[in-house]
Amino acid sequence: MSEISRRLHITFFTVCFGFVFAGCAFGDDSPPGWMKQAAAAAVPTYDKQVSAVVLYDEQQVALDSGGEQVTTERYAVRVLSREGRRYAVATALYLVSSGRIREIEAWLIRPDGTTKNYDKKTILDIISDPDDVYNEYRVKLIDGRDDVEAGAVFGYSVVSEDRPLYFQERWVSQSNLPTLVSRYTLNLPSGWKASGVTFNHAPLAPQVSGSNYTWELQNLPSIKDEPMSPSVLNLVPWVAISYGPENAAQAGSRSFSSWTEVSRWTSALYDPQVVVDDAVTAKAQELTANAKTEFEKIKAIANYVQNLQYISIDINVGSGNGYRPRPSNLVLSRGYGDCKDKANLMRALLRALKIEAYPVAIFSGDPTFVREEWASPAQFNHCIIAIRIGDATIAPTVINHPTLGRLMIFDATDAFTMLGDLPDYLQGSFALIIAGDNGGLVKMPLTPAETNLLSREVEVRLSPEGAINGTIRERSTGQSSTIERAMLRSLSAGDYNKMLERWLTGGATGAQLVKFTPNDHREAGSFDLDVEFAAAGYGQLMQNRLLVFKPVIVNRRNALFLTENKRDTPVILDPEAVRETAIFTLPAGFVVDEVPDAVNLETPFGKYTTSYEVKDGKLIFKRSLTMNRATVPVDKYNSVRDFYAKMREAEQSPVVLIRK
Repeated sequence: MSEISRRLHITFFTVCFGFVFAGCAFGDDSPPGWMKQAAAAAVPTYDKQVSAVVLYDEQQVALDSGGEQVTTERYAVRVLSREGRRYAVATALYLVSSGRIREIEAWLIRPDGTTKNYDKKTILDIISDPDDVYNEYRVKLIDGRDDVEAGAVFGYSVVSEDRPLYFQERWVSQSNLPTLVSRYTLNLPSGWKASGVTFNHAPLAPQVSGSNYTWELQNLPSIKDEPMSPSVLNLVPWVAISYGPENAAQAGSRSFSSWTEVSRWTSALYDPQVVVDDAVTAKAQELTANAKTEFEKIKAIANYVQNLQYISIDINVGSGNGYRPRPSNLVLSRGYGDCKDKANLMRALLRALKIEAYPVAIFSGDPTFVREEWASPAQFNHCIIAIRIGDATIAPTVINHPTLGRLMIFDATDAFTMLGDLPDYLQGSFALIIAGDNGGLVKMPLTPAETNLLSREVEVRLSPEGAINGTIRERSTGQSSTIERAMLRSLSAGDYNKMLERWLTGGATGAQLVKFTPNDHREAGSFDLDVEFAAAGYGQLMQNRLLVFKPVIVNRRNALFLTENKRDTPVILDPEAVRETAIFTLPAGFVVDEVPDAVNLETPFGKYTTSYEVKDGKLIFKRSLTMNRATVPVDKYNSVRDFYAKMREAEQSPVVLIRK
């Protein structure tokens, strides 16, 4: 079992399940020597936010010449505060079809030196993903959270068997916790060799003894949780490991030296599953009967596949079925499937119309996750599609491939993003075009910020006492509209109403939501929201002569400002475009006495402007924000913080009216 798998699953089970083992039985066996030695290690002083420290984290992987693998894991963590109790969980992930857990044991050393040994009755065996209809991944776990206190050491050992699908591993040296000792040992058969590529750290050479390889790091610092920061895997040191017989031919298709080889291997799993039979052909013709252009035909197919129910059934994953879609005709007849099933069905339906398409392996959730330097299918967790199109079909999500031509990228699993657009968490990612010898790693398109525009018009009537009433009209396009669409569909009517109330009162204290009307123009990829509101006492009347109010009534719903003076991690900026015009009808007897200075901020990562105009008894306030996708290094943090600080200052600055 890989280290990253264990990290993900300990987080998953800690968050998702609150298992409580009342009256657990404990044996008299004391903790093993490695754990006692780890518990005796001196622990540095950390910031109070650090709730636990990993004392020892070791994996020993032994592989025989037949490809069978035995992994021994040893892990010990010292809890430093009450919050750190969540790390006292032993987990062991395994595949029913190809692996098993030989043993899992856990121990506790209390601050006073007394110990506990968790016996077999405390072991729970559960499915890894309860949302799947069937999943061959299971997890054995021992939960010690209710037994630990600050100063206690929880440790465990796992011995597992597996047969890797290919000869590659990822050793992740730590999680967000500080780690004193982290070690990975790979014991290979005679005549085998291994190599590693190091990320987020200076190149780390293994200690080699014959065909045994050991990578080790010590005294790793904690990773601070900061807003808009990269994922932990993009911050902590990790090594991509490839291994196999010195004679590469003996490794067969289980070893990769290039992305083309990965494409060939994956194509062999995908291509046979594209079945274009009479039923598939008839469905394609039915869906496109009224379509005239190539784009209209593709859109009709895309809408149909998007609306199929997402259901994941993972069977024979250890034999490659985690990468292999089900036959397209079966998915059509059943009416459901996972991401690769949907991409495969769409590919078959398009092929029936003489439109070629290719599956695309990608990582969903972090556009910077996939590393070009390591050719491995292990880097992907999602499947989308690339559709070969003619010159007449135009869309922001088209890339030009040197061999395959113009390709339009589409995610058939995302029900909120229309054809011609791409989820923002996929944009700019490296992804694998699965096309045999013509396939390989390519960069996904980035849609311009203006295609993801939130346009807002605010009309407000201000009373002499400072009360306001008015309307807000928003029109969102592209990825801005998917956010609105997702909230409308996923929230109940009551929760959606509360969300809008929180948004209003966040800018106008005591605001009342009078009426709201959402309109989802899904086919056009846009979303409209009209809101009527009122707020008593929004403006402050001073000495019955001055009326003071802020022209920014509502914030951006995902507004976030950077205020910390110091920063430990880079800042990840997502693309965004907002344009707002607010028109205030001034109360009778008042004129504008003072307005803030106009603002014009321009940086490589974003631009922000404001302006004020008084005309015909009205104050017209405009603001505009355009943010580009960027990763700002720590040494440039001040430039981002200052940008947000000046923007925040501009949006808090008041207008002053004076009675005539």
